[in-house]
Amino acid sequence: MIDRPLLLKFLHRSYQELYPETGFDHLRTTLNHYFTVDTPLWWVRTETEQVVGCLWLGNSVDQISGDRHSHIFLLYVMPEYRRRGLGSALMATAERYAKTKGDRQITLQVFTNNQTAQSFYQSLTYQPHAILMRKILP
Repeated sequence: MIDRPLLLKFLHRSYQELYPETGFDHLRTTLNHYFTVDTPLWWVRTETEQVVGCLWLGNSVDQISGDRHSHIFLLYVMPEYRRRGLGSALMATAERYAKTKGDRQITLQVFTNNQTAQSFYQSLTYQPHAILMRKILP
């Protein structure tokens, strides 16, 4: 499937922007595990067919209610195409899709050091719901 290599490329770009010193070789395994016919993927292409953005939507289960809902695995727009409404359009597409599936919520994860993404999602009325905590073990 042609989407798989391109999606992997966009996953790498997304993570490498925040953590350029890391290789992220494990993303291929993540992709192989979660990318299925049940996880829709949308691409943004320029007039010349250059792919400049994507949104990969999956499924999750709310740990409080037990309801299945849509979860955004990846939203990525190439830096030179940001602030043009592409991310907002992709998010609106995801929300429309989730509503057709009967979802009552969409979740996503954003790194604490990615203030730009947090501000973007908050501008779309997404709100923090939980905090992922970790401890690095010696």
